Amino acid sequence: MVENRPFLNFLAHLVLILGVTIVIFPVYIAFIASSHGPNDFLSGVVPLMPGPHIIENYSTMLSSGMTSSGAPPIGPMLLNSLIMAVGVAVGKIAISILSAFAIVYFRFPFRTLAFWMIFITLMLPVEVRIVPTYKVVADLGMLNNYVGLIIPLIASATATFLFRQFFLTVPDELMEAARVDGAGPLKFFRDILLPLSVTNIAALFIILFVLGWNQYLWPLIVTTDQSLYTVVMGIQRMAAVADAEPRWNLVMAAVILAALPPVLVIVAMQRLFVKGLVETEK
Repeated sequence: MVENRPFLNFLAHLVLILGVTIVIFPVYIAFIASSHGPNDFLSGVVPLMPGPHIIENYSTMLSSGMTSSGAPPIGPMLLNSLIMAVGVAVGKIAISILSAFAIVYFRFPFRTLAFWMIFITLMLPVEVRIVPTYKVVADLGMLNNYVGLIIPLIASATATFLFRQFFLTVPDELMEAARVDGAGPLKFFRDILLPLSVTNIAALFIILFVLGWNQYLWPLIVTTDQSLYTVVMGIQRMAAVADAEPRWNLVMAAVILAALPPVLVIVAMQRLFVKGLVETEK
């Protein structure tokens, strides 16, 4: 077994490099496509080297967009997606951590039933209940605004379950010590549970941010005002007319710009993200 270890290490590195290549290559092709002119793809051959139009293409998407396809400049769409993604992530975490805190540390009738009722909502995502959800949002006058984009998506049974499981691992001695010191429930939550939950919150924030950033169906339904389009909606509108008006270079530029914010969030919080996923001892 020891004699085969160098070969196994080489094989593992080879598989890792192959996997990274498979993941990165489509992104590289999208970047290359975003740097060429619209006529460079009419032959059906995709260039493998950057072209001379990279600044022009990205400037066009940031300044004017593709007005012929109904897509405004990508800057406002990126801002809308950012507001929605942050709002969804923060809202989900806030509601989930408070729900888990109540379920674990408060004794009230049907506490277990309440938790399982929350957990059952995993079988009812927005796509399943989209018609009644839209009716409620419309009746409350929340169409074409950020509130309507965010509020229906902030409930999260998964985050509630994860926080509940973490709180169950917190030693009871901490709660007893807080009681002896005269700390109430909110002080115990703020001064003890929240600091202990930082890595879990960071890991969930990244996952929920990407989830909110990639939302397409719900923004498409509740938004008709062009100023509230998200970047995913804009890309879909551009791609829908890209064959009729061959401007795939601009579509690929929009794709690259749309991928940057989630990547930056993951890179900035990667240590907390990995720690929150693998740390088991608190």
